[in-house]
Amino acid sequence: MVKTAVEHPNVIVFFTDQQRWDTSKLHGNPLDLTPNFDRMAQSGTHIYYSFTPQPVCGPARSILQTGLHATTTGCFHNKIALPASAHTLGHYFREAGYDTGYIGKWHLADSEPVREEQRGGYEYWLAANGLEHTSRPYDTVVYDNENRAVKLPGYRVDALTDAAIRYIDAHRHKPFYLFLSQLEPHQQNQQDYFPAPDGYQERYTGAWVPPDLAALGGSTYQHIAGYYGQVKRLDEAFGRLLDALKSLQLDEKTIILFTSDHGNHFKTRNSEYKRSCHESSIRTLAALYGPGFTSRGRVTELVSLIDWAPTLLDAAGLSVPTEMQGYSILPLLQGQKEDWQQEVFIQISESQVGRAIRTKRWKYAVVAPEKDGWRDSSSDHYVESSLFDLEADPYELSNLIGKKSHFEIAATLRERLLARIVAAGEAQPTIETTLTPPADAQQALRT
Repeated sequence: MVKTAVEHPNVIVFFTDQQRWDTSKLHGNPLDLTPNFDRMAQSGTHIYYSFTPQPVCGPARSILQTGLHATTTGCFHNKIALPASAHTLGHYFREAGYDTGYIGKWHLADSEPVREEQRGGYEYWLAANGLEHTSRPYDTVVYDNENRAVKLPGYRVDALTDAAIRYIDAHRHKPFYLFLSQLEPHQQNQQDYFPAPDGYQERYTGAWVPPDLAALGGSTYQHIAGYYGQVKRLDEAFGRLLDALKSLQLDEKTIILFTSDHGNHFKTRNSEYKRSCHESSIRTLAALYGPGFTSRGRVTELVSLIDWAPTLLDAAGLSVPTEMQGYSILPLLQGQKEDWQQEVFIQISESQVGRAIRTKRWKYAVVAPEKDGWRDSSSDHYVESSLFDLEADPYELSNLIGKKSHFEIAATLRERLLARIVAAGEAQPTIETTLTPPADAQQALRT
């Protein structure tokens, strides 16, 4: 028997942009930046190993919205609109009788404001395609359903969260699905800095730095205090949203997913902030709370951003489309662990055409040297570029590719990567092996 919409829980996605997994105390950060996230994760379901399969904004969003790889939808780099034929979470929930709303950054259209046919089926709209271009930290401008510019008061994080709370209050009498897409802790593109709210950057000047960033430098010491200030305000806003749900007696009727599109390596691995296979780019925070997720503890299996679309539909009692390439984690929470994925698959674009897998212990990556990451979505030929032992080298400072001592491990991982490439819908390529260590180890870390 199919459930009616009134029996379904509300669903909220609180989505941050470029937030490292280790901004949380649950992942070793000593600065208490995310007490509200930490509290929810500990009382709900904490996904300890959460990853993005595409560490760049637009492609990651296409994956989360559709449950399909970026090469399947064609959105393999930024500035590619989601195809009109693509079915999103907005479509699925709306068809099930939910009120659907989208607030914040979209990044899946080819115009600003976003035309209705490019809004992914969302009914209520208060968003901008390129929020980093339409707004500033204290000047938040988005567009409504009629594509009228709307200026929201407050620091950008608070302005969007306040709008989300107003939406929740107005739609509390019927099941709703709301996607709140924050810009922070992304940089402000035009000036290349991380603008925290007034007084927040000063709190974290000279504060703790993650070991990978401390070792490699990049723009870390210039930017991380502002970045931490943004993260702190995000968590405070998230806490206010949780308070609003509790005050409206919706906290036990609402599924909440908190996660991010990708991480931030502060120009330590290439010339910007992401677009690499390293943990600092691909590992994210993730936790869920609400019906089906309360008091489930820490999940230590590997979960990908592509798994969230089927998970949210499944948790809401809706059918999961067979064409989705991710998997619901509900069977995993019910103890069915034997068939769960043993690695996550990563596609890299823009900076390069690359592919990688990440297992519990190993990271193995390849690159297509003759391909252009902005023009080519894939390749028929790759060359091994990196192998990291995450057990011995969690900060990925020692590239083991080409070492004779690890040749058999690389060979095994090569076959697993090839299988994942094919499973993602790509043609099987060849992978050229690397038989000797890179001459310049430090340079190898940056590739």
